[in-house]
Amino acid sequence: MASAIFTDCSSATKAVAMTSARLPPLSKLKDQQGAVISPRSISFRPNSRSYSLLNTVLYTTRAMASSASLSPVVMAEDSSAKIIDGKLTAKQIRDEIAIEISRMKESIGVVPGLAVILVGDRKDSATYVRNKKKACETVGIKSFEVSLPEDCSEQEVLTYISKFNDDPSVNGILVQLPLPSHMNEQNILNAVCIEKDVDGFHPLNIGRLAMRGRDPLFVPCTPKGCIELLHRYGVEIRGKRAVVIGRSNIVGMPAAMLLQREDATVTIIHSRTKNAEEITRQADIVIAAVGQANMVKGSWLKPGAVVIDVGINPVEDSSSPRGYRLVGDVCYEEACRVASAITPVPGGVGPMTIAMLLSNTLDSAKRVHNFK
Repeated sequence: MASAIFTDCSSATKAVAMTSARLPPLSKLKDQQGAVISPRSISFRPNSRSYSLLNTVLYTTRAMASSASLSPVVMAEDSSAKIIDGKLTAKQIRDEIAIEISRMKESIGVVPGLAVILVGDRKDSATYVRNKKKACETVGIKSFEVSLPEDCSEQEVLTYISKFNDDPSVNGILVQLPLPSHMNEQNILNAVCIEKDVDGFHPLNIGRLAMRGRDPLFVPCTPKGCIELLHRYGVEIRGKRAVVIGRSNIVGMPAAMLLQREDATVTIIHSRTKNAEEITRQADIVIAAVGQANMVKGSWLKPGAVVIDVGINPVEDSSSPRGYRLVGDVCYEEACRVASAITPVPGGVGPMTIAMLLSNTLDSAKRVHNFK
């Protein structure tokens, strides 16, 4: 690896037109007062093919300091970034949930229940529902499923929601989105009892999330999964600068609120943001949830930043049997040469979303039965 070859910046600076003078070794850089400058305090704008080499040099000290706090991870091939393995972490969480459900069943004879309502025949939605049902089975949660035709009425959906609201064996209700265009999504989501809103989309839950001193009963699953990954990999959030790219109600906004609750300084980047690249480059933590393939380049990232990539976008790939492959919102190959840790796509945030849904359902059952 490059970090094992270069011990200072002098070799790289021959190819980088950043200054006419050769940089001294990192260990000898000093400020105007004579104090030694830490490598992590150095910033630069890459403008040549030596960009990745210099990034690696600057990152080396940072990575050594942070490696002890991260859980064991697989190193990305030919890169410095550590892989934040959402698939492995989700499995660990499911195992923990299964143990708790078994304990609850043995202690009070209760098994949590999750109801899923699917409207229409979208293949992606059907796949999501099938995966959620399978995940419920693996941990011992009882699943209830309702499949309605695309042209069903909004009232039919509301009737099933009301039925599940009144059913004590159902601890969580999930309406699979998106809904057909003739339905009012807000009316349907608002109809879910707040105590069973395991998706965390009820306005009262979102309102509590936004307010200091208030706690929501549930947090939206994908943002919750992002924060859980940071926690489980020992990434410090308090006092750090965080950037969330995207401001959707499902991911971006609640993710920003969760980071703020963790005492991060948070900036949200959206379609009207000016200088998005410069703002992102200041972040210690980046959560990308904009739905645009490979939007965030390596040059957007601060050396040593932690990257959580929520995006999952199909791009054409003639070498794939399916004719496409899935990529995130972050250009993975470039980011791996700059970031200290990153989630892959697929295998990063996706598995965590379902794990958090199971966790919310268990919490709901524990709450209603006062089970500790």
